[in-house]
Amino acid sequence: MPLIVVPTSQLLWMRVAALLFTCVAFSVAAHGAYLPHGGMADWCIFCWAFSFACTLLVLLVELFGLQARVPVSWSNFPITVACYAALLCLSASIIFPVFFLKYQLPSGETRDHRIVSTVFSCLAAVAYMGEVSLSKARPGEVAGYMATAPGLLKVCQTFLACIIFILISSPVTYDHHPALKWCMAVYCICFILSMAVVVLCVGEWTGCLPIPFSKFLSAYGLLAVIMYLTATILWPVFQFNKSYGRNDNSETIAAAVLTAINFLLYVADLVYSARLVFVSG
Repeated sequence: MPLIVVPTSQLLWMRVAALLFTCVAFSVAAHGAYLPHGGMADWCIFCWAFSFACTLLVLLVELFGLQARVPVSWSNFPITVACYAALLCLSASIIFPVFFLKYQLPSGETRDHRIVSTVFSCLAAVAYMGEVSLSKARPGEVAGYMATAPGLLKVCQTFLACIIFILISSPVTYDHHPALKWCMAVYCICFILSMAVVVLCVGEWTGCLPIPFSKFLSAYGLLAVIMYLTATILWPVFQFNKSYGRNDNSETIAAAVLTAINFLLYVADLVYSARLVFVSG
């Protein structure tokens, strides 16, 4: 029977705090918030429940000392989970009060439950950000790729791409011009490749590539910057110009803003990757 080891560290307490905060957020929301089924309500519940489950898994593996037995790189997996959880809880902390406090104007206990869920969602986001800050690689430190700035940037890139997919797919806003279909192709290709990098690092499969991983990162980073530059220019031109059928609703505007932000993330990723020396865990 494995020995239970309980380390006392800031990182441990950050994870315990995040576990408790997410548990309270989705428990209170499910118990007395009287949320509608589907849509943003299910998204918020998913954000909290997914983050809770992944954090619980990380805590159990570390408490029982099972890092060597899990089929993933433990220098990459926990910080990847924490970064995704921070983004998920942050999105829920914004979406939940906007949709279920501002627009629906509940009263009595229902409102109180929704306020409590919002507060604990914000606390969970802060706790996960603290975990990422404590886990990320310091200058000169040997760490897994996902603990470096380029690794964390790829998590942000894939998350923003998912938000863009949601914005432009319901309703579909990219099918009335070939240039917009190209933008959709850019989002898909870059998302797939960024997610492939995350999976390769977490699964310790970087050696399976036919070329050195560092060369793959550099080539892909340059390609992604060029592709996202075209999307950053083409999306607003063909969405907001009357000559091409103006479509300037809130979803297309938000997609344009997120496209520009993701372009900047890819530029930063390329700059970091060009000068980063790391040893994958």
